[in-house]
Amino acid sequence: MRSRERWPRRCGKKLHLERAVWRSQPILTFRKNPKPKTKMISFVVRGKKLAEVSKPIPRLRPGWALVRVRMAGICNTDVEILRGYHAFRGTPGHEFVGEVVEVAGVSRAARKRWVGKRVAGEINVSCMAYGIRPLCGFCKRGLKTHCERRTVLGIVAHDGAFAEYLALPVENLHFVPASVSDEKAVFIEPLAAACQILDQLDIRNFPKAAVLGDGKLAQLIATVLRAAGTCVVLYGKHSSKLALARRAGVATKRVRGDASDSTRMKENYRLVVEATGSPTGLALAQRMTEPRGTLLLKSTFHGAAPVETWPIVVKEITVVGSRCGPFDKAISLLRSGKVDPTPLISRTFALKDAPAAIKHAQKRGVMKVLLRNN
Repeated sequence: MRSRERWPRRCGKKLHLERAVWRSQPILTFRKNPKPKTKMISFVVRGKKLAEVSKPIPRLRPGWALVRVRMAGICNTDVEILRGYHAFRGTPGHEFVGEVVEVAGVSRAARKRWVGKRVAGEINVSCMAYGIRPLCGFCKRGLKTHCERRTVLGIVAHDGAFAEYLALPVENLHFVPASVSDEKAVFIEPLAAACQILDQLDIRNFPKAAVLGDGKLAQLIATVLRAAGTCVVLYGKHSSKLALARRAGVATKRVRGDASDSTRMKENYRLVVEATGSPTGLALAQRMTEPRGTLLLKSTFHGAAPVETWPIVVKEITVVGSRCGPFDKAISLLRSGKVDPTPLISRTFALKDAPAAIKHAQKRGVMKVLLRNN
């Protein structure tokens, strides 16, 4: 006869049944739930380098999400931060794809909607997200990316993605479609910055445009403009990088990358996008912008840029600054396959090797370097 088994009543501890031998009574063993993780690996700026530290996992405000970083991208801004940009001393990193592990102060339905989902996140956190009242003038106008009290993920007073976890308001998060891999999704933030041009300008007025620079952002800008129907010529000084652009269907021209370019280059464009990441690129951009044309600036770098303003005045150039952009448009471009940024990836490092990764990212000819949180 089979032995009759009595099942224990439910209690606060997990119960595990094990059979020692056939026909024996079940042996009950008790195991406490493991303590939740309270510390994480993070990398902070110390003496123009990244240093590994152990930090508490971020505590959540109501309406905020805890995100486990799956992959982070190293941007030129991260390199400039090591050189003193914004005097930031926290955890850098603002390009990421991650997975939501917890959401605070929301309904059960909202929590179910977010937890376990892959996300990318907008990097500007406004006074509204911090619960500050009254709202600043820019937030009242809907310009939260220019909030007077904003923090910026990995750049201004907000620890970023070079860590196991980060925290952002739910309103900053965007779902990543299953068809978009982590390697593509990590480009959503810089691709959105490229898409910002489409929101700032009526691109139909610019059938032809020049993009100065052959780095990661410049190449994303060129592909976005091309996808929008503009004939784009990308100018750069690295043959290997220019070859990547041509693979994406973008025409290219090689320059020397010094002051002589301003006298040698004779082409003029109604739209010129400056994305060289170098102060010298600005002079060439002014030279190449035709009278009453538009010069759009994308470069951010630490230090002053020597520039003569007379070409702007004499040629009546419209100068437009351009920063963060629409995530929905970037995700749509990735999902549709119109833009594939993965050829820009040079190498992927484990998160624990972040100091070596950012050092590698500064080598000549290297494009996008990624960190994977295994």
